[in-house]
Amino acid sequence: MNIAVAGIGYVGLSNAVLLSQFYNVIAYDIDKEKVDNVNNRISPIEDSEIEDFFRQKSLNLKAVSDSFLAFKSAEFIIIATPTDYDTENNFFNTGSIENVLQDIENINPTATVIIKSTVPVGYTRGIKKRFLKNKIIFSPEFLREGKALFDNLYPSRIIMGDISEEAKTFAEMLQHAAVKKQVDILYMDSTEAEAVKLFSNTYLAMRVAYFNELDSYAEIHNLDTRCIIKGVGLDPRIGDHYNNPSFGYGGYCLPKDTKQLKANYKDVPNNLIGAIVEANTTRKDFIADQIISQKPKLVGIYRLIMKSESDNFRASSIQGIMKRIKAKGIEVVVYEPVLSSKKQQHFYNSRLIDELSKFKEISDLIVANRLTDEIFDVKEKVYTRDIFNSDQ
Repeated sequence: MNIAVAGIGYVGLSNAVLLSQFYNVIAYDIDKEKVDNVNNRISPIEDSEIEDFFRQKSLNLKAVSDSFLAFKSAEFIIIATPTDYDTENNFFNTGSIENVLQDIENINPTATVIIKSTVPVGYTRGIKKRFLKNKIIFSPEFLREGKALFDNLYPSRIIMGDISEEAKTFAEMLQHAAVKKQVDILYMDSTEAEAVKLFSNTYLAMRVAYFNELDSYAEIHNLDTRCIIKGVGLDPRIGDHYNNPSFGYGGYCLPKDTKQLKANYKDVPNNLIGAIVEANTTRKDFIADQIISQKPKLVGIYRLIMKSESDNFRASSIQGIMKRIKAKGIEVVVYEPVLSSKKQQHFYNSRLIDELSKFKEISDLIVANRLTDEIFDVKEKVYTRDIFNSDQ
């Protein structure tokens, strides 16, 4: 079986590595550096399982920056290109998907296409009318940053937005490549599968927002957040998980997926979906006000990344905190090894400090979405809402 994967990001690379254990996989990306890294078995993203597989496994995987080479012999082509939310048009920008579909139409129109990129509800049904020669199937991903391959090896479920033989074949390939063998596989219409993705991520965002607002209440009233959350979480209907307060939800998926779902609700009565989006802004306003009230002269931002085992800080909540602090004229410096390793000196006009000891010394107040051992020695300087010292 020959498989092509368009897009070497979290979703694309984890799927490529997973399937290349048993099938011939060609990963395609326009970023030459990512292509070279994959061919040299260097993971272009921070993911411990991918790094282990590159070191220890014999994989049928190569990467190219030529779409013709990637697509010409593929029986299945996975599209895992980014679909950023367009705030002006109130919709996902799906141009990257259409560009790949056009290439497939020109190069290999008989291939079965699996869309893994997140799309608006109803997108696949509409795009099939434009690319009639292709069998197009939507299959959502449910991956954590830094744990993308792990979550493919031990999937919570496999969702196929199609009931065709091709959909069944692809689902069986995913199941065969996984370590976990007892996996629920659901077949449904593409529109329902698209809704599963957006509603799943919006629920997670709602849970983050809920415990953040609980924490805001506790901080205002000088209550112990830990005690309240522990007591609430012992109800088995709620559970003692995914409950650690933060500065807000961020990352690749939750901000854009919640906004997209809200846009899909344009003609549907709702209160909760819109509130989930607004709650994230309210939380960042509150956190910034708490920091500003301490009247620091120089604030140090400890890490921009969302999670300890990730190298992504796109749409991270702490960036929103930075902007609000700087708007009040407070100087901000940043400690972020991901950027320092790229020889950057500034991040949005804030100085990058690459020496942790210097960063600790010059900062009047250190703002950290997550508390780590690295800054525990200056804990008295740290402002965080991390209660349980975990990424969730």
